[in-house]
Amino acid sequence: MYRITMSLCKNLSKYGQRQKFGHTLFVLLTACSFLFILLISNVFSSEPSVLLGNEVLLQEDYFHLIEGKKVGLITNQTGVDSKGVSFIDKILSTHRVKLIALFAPEHGLDGKTRAGTQLSSSIHPLYDIPVYSLYGNTRIPTEEMVFSVEVLIFDIQDIGARTYTYMSTLQYCMLAAAKYHKPIIVLDRPNLLGGIIVEGPVLEDNFKSFVGVDNLPLAHGMTVGELAQFYNRKISADLTVIPMKGYHREMTFPETGLPFVQTSPNIPDLNSVYGYMATGMGEGTGVFQREQFKWVGGKGLHSYQYAEILNKAELPGVWYIPEDRDTAGGVCLDIYDPSLFNPAKSGIYALAYAFMLGDFQVPRSTPGNIVMFDKIMGTDKIGFLLEEKTPPELIVEYYTPELERFKEERKNYLIPSYQPPCF
Repeated sequence: MYRITMSLCKNLSKYGQRQKFGHTLFVLLTACSFLFILLISNVFSSEPSVLLGNEVLLQEDYFHLIEGKKVGLITNQTGVDSKGVSFIDKILSTHRVKLIALFAPEHGLDGKTRAGTQLSSSIHPLYDIPVYSLYGNTRIPTEEMVFSVEVLIFDIQDIGARTYTYMSTLQYCMLAAAKYHKPIIVLDRPNLLGGIIVEGPVLEDNFKSFVGVDNLPLAHGMTVGELAQFYNRKISADLTVIPMKGYHREMTFPETGLPFVQTSPNIPDLNSVYGYMATGMGEGTGVFQREQFKWVGGKGLHSYQYAEILNKAELPGVWYIPEDRDTAGGVCLDIYDPSLFNPAKSGIYALAYAFMLGDFQVPRSTPGNIVMFDKIMGTDKIGFLLEEKTPPELIVEYYTPELERFKEERKNYLIPSYQPPCF
């Protein structure tokens, strides 16, 4: 609009040099155009540029999927629309739809319970409907839980990491939907890390667990709906993905205009999202994270030496600041460009350099007992490479062939409308 207005004004200016009232007209149109631009920016500056799947579902094209149905909703505190309104409240106020059950993942319906804490099912005190815990005695919905449900709906925000258990719950719910012949609708949401970065070792079948339910790399670069389509290649559930409107995969999350909702107790903001894989992959090794995934280090590390070697690697979008924590040396992450930052590769580099500089050990898996470190990595090969003090670029080189094969397979499950616009 600005370019068009200025072009028009330039032409009018030339015209004004030849005509008696041209200059006055030029000035008036210039003033009006800038007032118009200011008005438009004030009206739309706070409006999100993306409509979420939970908003699109209630529009005419998709509403028939739930109209007149008894619904079971898998959600938590992140299940809000583009204006921050709870989808639970919206579905309860929608005519011709009956919400009869809620299903909550790890951390509970409000997202406030500590990681790893098992939760019991209950009756919601306000809505007077069951809230089935999927992080308690059962993690897969049972036949009893879904018996009266006519359609399952999934509406939870992911953070883009294979190990984040909300997407494990999605896969388990799809398994239940297929087993008990229930259609399942996945309401799409952005990947908080964006839709471009795909990185890390790909999970091997022998290392599947609740922190890795499918053959994904550490950073998969897919939206919730795209992940559901990927999962469904092996499940064959009656799956419908409701796509977003106005989204393309090169968007950073702030560019969507959507509100950020704390996804779990240790992920209060986007910096914690970005740092989750970059600092939190050393489970059981002595290399650990602090400050909600904003610091990484370990005992015996020299903070300045650790920062220097990381900064010399010139990892995109991040700068490492040396800081001790009690008796441990380590670094704080200054992620100055999230659009360039590669959290999974940065996490591999942080681990590899820590092992090269310090004295750390990888716990060993045994038959029937896969340690958490190997579950996170999706393989036991990375642990062996770390203990051999393998440089990070060689570790990346080791897992890249399988990663490239995944990238090709991944293309089959991406939503075409999310491709960046052409100019």
